[in-house]
Formats: sequence, C-alpha cells, structure tokens
Amino acid sequence: MASGALNQLLNETDWGELDYLIVDMPPGTGDIQLTMSQKVPASGTVIVTTPQDLALADAQKGIAMFNKVNVPVLGLIENMSHYICTHCGEANHVFGKDGAEKLAHKHGVPVLSHIPLAIDIREYSEQGKLIASDNTAAISNTYSAAARLIASTLFYQQHQSSVEIVITED
Repeated sequence: MASGALNQLLNETDWGELDYLIVDMPPGTGDIQLTMSQKVPASGTVIVTTPQDLALADAQKGIAMFNKVNVPVLGLIENMSHYICTHCGEANHVFGKDGAEKLAHKHGVPVLSHIPLAIDIREYSEQGKLIASDNTAAISNTYSAAARLIASTLFYQQHQSSVEIVITED
C-alpha cells in the first residue's frame, strides 16, 4: 500500500521545474526505500541517524542497501546529537557520542551535520513553521550549512564526469 502511494505521489504530481526533490523516508530498509531506489533515478541519499546503537544499526543497513542499488550515499546527519545545557552552555551527549563519526568513517562518507536536541525545533514544528528559515534562530545555521553541503556535493558529483584534466609539459 505504501509503495502504491509512493508511485502515485511521484507519477501523478505535477512537480514543475525542480532543482531538487528531497523525499523524507521512514527509517530502515523497507519496501518504500527499495521501491524508491529502483523506480526513481536518485542522485544520492542522505542517511539520518541518532547516536544510539539501534539507530546506527538501521543506518548501517540503509547504507548497505543503497550501495547495493548504486545510489550514492552523500553523507550522514546525526539528529539529536547533543543537548546544549541552558544553564552552563555545555553539550551533553544524552544519547551517545561519536556514533555518526564512527559509521561515516567505516563507510568513507562525511558527517554533514550534527543536529542538537533543541526545544526550538519542536516548538517551531508544532506551530507549522520552518526553524531553518528563521535567521535569528541559532539552529537555522546548522540546517543551512547541511543544505549547502548537500547541494555542493550534488553539484560536484554531477560535474565530476565532465571535468577533464590535461597535464602538459609546457
């Protein structure tokens, strides 16, 4: 049923001219991810995980699946990476530390961002607002930096095959 809904969404929606189509999928390696990777030409995938071992195990499976179907893994984003104490300003790693770094290193992909556990994110989403578009919110810089990294990775990936380097003796 979910795969059918995905097909309907992709095939019956007039998307117009797009620079990017980003699809947020549920965690894991289920039918939706497999259907999407087989039926839609994807430039890449970003794996979102949290620092807990169980989430990292799901992310590991996701990386393996996307590698098998030849969808490049652009990198990892670690969500709920840490909590900034409102009293002392120190980062507390309540769900674990360095999980994304270890997984990224294992697979030779970058960590694109560490998204903190922040009440502002919840409050904005409950109001139907995008915190990333509020330049006064400190977290918006984190989202913007991740978006720039993804966009530049896709740009260079697209133009990588068209670049020719010629070395001469002049």
